[in-house]
Amino acid sequence: MLKLFNHYVPSNTILQLVFDAMLLFVAVVVVFVLQARVDGALVAAVIPSAFVFAVAMMILNGALGLYRPGFGADFRQTLLRIGMSIVLSVPVAYGIFQVLPWGHFAHDALELNVIALLGFVVAVRGFTARRTGAGVFVKRIMVIGTGPDAAAVEHALTHPASSSLQVVGFYPAVSGDEVRIDPKKIIHFDGSLLAAAHHLRVNEIIVALKERRGGAIPLRELLDCKMAGIKVLDLSSFFERVRGQVRIDSLRASWLIYGEGFRQGWGRTLVKRAFDIVVSLFLLALATPVMLLAALMIVVEDGAPVFYRQERVGLGGRLFKVIKFRSMRRDAERDGKPRWASANDDRVTRVGRFIRKVRIDELPQLFNVLKGDMSLVGPRPERPFFVDQLTRDIPFYAVRHCVKPGVTGWAQVRYQYGSSVDDAINKLQYDLYYVKNHTLFLDTVVLFETVRVVLTGEGAH
Repeated sequence: MLKLFNHYVPSNTILQLVFDAMLLFVAVVVVFVLQARVDGALVAAVIPSAFVFAVAMMILNGALGLYRPGFGADFRQTLLRIGMSIVLSVPVAYGIFQVLPWGHFAHDALELNVIALLGFVVAVRGFTARRTGAGVFVKRIMVIGTGPDAAAVEHALTHPASSSLQVVGFYPAVSGDEVRIDPKKIIHFDGSLLAAAHHLRVNEIIVALKERRGGAIPLRELLDCKMAGIKVLDLSSFFERVRGQVRIDSLRASWLIYGEGFRQGWGRTLVKRAFDIVVSLFLLALATPVMLLAALMIVVEDGAPVFYRQERVGLGGRLFKVIKFRSMRRDAERDGKPRWASANDDRVTRVGRFIRKVRIDELPQLFNVLKGDMSLVGPRPERPFFVDQLTRDIPFYAVRHCVKPGVTGWAQVRYQYGSSVDDAINKLQYDLYYVKNHTLFLDTVVLFETVRVVLTGEGAH
């Protein structure tokens, strides 16, 4: 895993993107050299523009999820994703052809060859993504503990994003501790923890124990390992890196206070606000025809009103009115009791079901962004009734209100639609990761992931 701008990215993903971009770049240059007269003007025009073309195509296909860890487990899904990538890439590629200075050299046959190369690269990457082998730079991991926390670490390491991490075994640290690990995976070594780590060629140690008193954690031995150059991580840091979440069950207030991240400042706020305004205006310009059509469909099926305004909790606990296209019947809560939205909710209209699936119902919230009540990316705002309930039931729930709520968010692209307290706990773990690490880079990643979710309909209710 590589850390870019406070966000962890699988090293294999970076290597695949770089390799495919370079492959497409070289292929485009070769096509031009073989089919056009080589001179200084050709080199000066084609090489920089070929690089721009290759990078743009890889960013587009990355946004469509082609490089997402775990993609392609199902053959039908693989074909669907590859087909969607090619269908969307081809018109974008032709659009780029009109912008790049290839007009003096390119002809129709040459452009078709470039498109064919692009399709080939996408198809090859799509099918090779079905192979979930180990990463290029494999790190050997030793886990301290054999109980429930160690089992949670073992389960997390089965995630495709962890393909570059290899568990060499579980080191028992507490006598009489509940064993949740296969006995064959438990390390039995007559010697110190450092000696065992050297013997097994360990790169990192994960401390899968919550108890820090009474000698449960071998602090002195862990310090020896760290001084010897072996990285030592606690549960919170491990789950943050591997799953992109801050686990509630391994979180302490002191970690929030003294740990890195959770930094708020006028500089970050100013950059984020400028980003929100520029992108929101751009999206509104693109989405206006779709919004007008959605409004017409709502009126035809169920009459007015078109918009639905509801009180939500925003930055610092301040209340504001969120704006959405109405997707439920006008009498959805005639008894006055708030209810979680759920899958196959009978209150949703036929038009509402469609606009929810493709997230059109969320588009009016761009006006909330321009007004300043919301951001493009952030934790989703909840209703005051549910916030009061969740704040009582879930530790650290109120931390998510230290940033503006978002139209989309890290939790929305990483977890399915939530309709219970348990779902709220899981989503909060992703929200806390965002609050801790939010940067313009992470906002851009979330927006790209949102494109994938909208196009594939993942997690929609």
